[in-house]
Amino acid sequence: MASLSLRLKRVGLPRLIVHLSVLAIAILWLIPTLGILVTSIRDKDQITTSGWWTSFSSSTQTSAGRLGDPSTARQEGASYVITGSVFEQGQGGTVRSFGVRVQEPAAFPAGEPADLGEGETLTIESDGSYVYTKNGPFEGSRGKRIYLTVATPPEFTLTNYQTVLQGEGIGQAFINSLTVTIPATIIPILIAAFAAYALSWMSFPGRALIIAMVVGLIVVPLQMSLIPLLRLYNEVGNFFGTSSKTYAGIWLAHTAFGMPLAIYLLRNYIAGLPKEIIESARVDGASDFEIFLKIVLPLSFPALASFAIFQFLWVWNDLLVAIVFLGTGRDQLVLTGALNALLGSRGGNWEILTASAFVTIIVPLLVFFGLQRYLVRGLLAGSVKGG
Repeated sequence: MASLSLRLKRVGLPRLIVHLSVLAIAILWLIPTLGILVTSIRDKDQITTSGWWTSFSSSTQTSAGRLGDPSTARQEGASYVITGSVFEQGQGGTVRSFGVRVQEPAAFPAGEPADLGEGETLTIESDGSYVYTKNGPFEGSRGKRIYLTVATPPEFTLTNYQTVLQGEGIGQAFINSLTVTIPATIIPILIAAFAAYALSWMSFPGRALIIAMVVGLIVVPLQMSLIPLLRLYNEVGNFFGTSSKTYAGIWLAHTAFGMPLAIYLLRNYIAGLPKEIIESARVDGASDFEIFLKIVLPLSFPALASFAIFQFLWVWNDLLVAIVFLGTGRDQLVLTGALNALLGSRGGNWEILTASAFVTIIVPLLVFFGLQRYLVRGLLAGSVKGG
């Protein structure tokens, strides 16, 4: 206890709270992600009977079946016997218990003879084989109805992903999302970087007013600017005699919505660069474009990567702007739109929904982990105040 107390004092309570908070956030993020992944590769029948956290152990479910027809009975001495298996061809599992009434589906344990009354005895083994005997001829034309409690081993399959990528239009939607997201991430970064350099290191009339407008546009909700921007696009499309719902339109829409924040973040970073480097380059005769291209861009890469992560995640997960500015046709739907359509048509097909969801999040995960080392550097550097 003394050594533990000493270690806590060395770490410090605030730092310990930060570490525990980060650990809690990581666990809260990891658990549902793991659940989606495991569910997406499970058999659909097992998904409905057990949770994903039990997917690596046998699952138990109750099912109904019938024994062999009375016509298959054979006489052995004074008794009549029907034998067979409760499993159909291709099925498997371990029978735990059985019953002959829906109210008591697990009345008798597997492997022990069950007295059903009226001279009938039924024994069902754990492998599904059964012996059904009666002290007289069996009556009727159909086999006796039974209920089974069957334990099935865990089953994993990639069929769910095959169904999603080939049969549900997700593959085309995946391509549409990449077509929308990549240019909608690169275009605002380039424009915002030029604007941020101009607002940081160039003097011109109206500079302070533009900075104030940029800050003011950051707090404008996206929903307030949707209709005016859409009307503008429609008027431009009518002027040129073409539809405004194109990839170019949605690229410009995402650029317009993300531009103010990008300019603000990049300006803070670029304005904090060493003034001596910029001034010495100007003394050597370098133009503003050369300074921007050869000095500012390489030094601003952490900030550019930070904004690229946020812009990519926002555009990739966007549904509202994609539907409004691109459309809802099958060849126009982005991945989030196709997944939303699956929610309407496949409300109970969890194996399809989870596979679709994991296909949706795998690209943002790759982008985030690929650029995460630049994220903190860019965010911390963005806190530097510039002139």
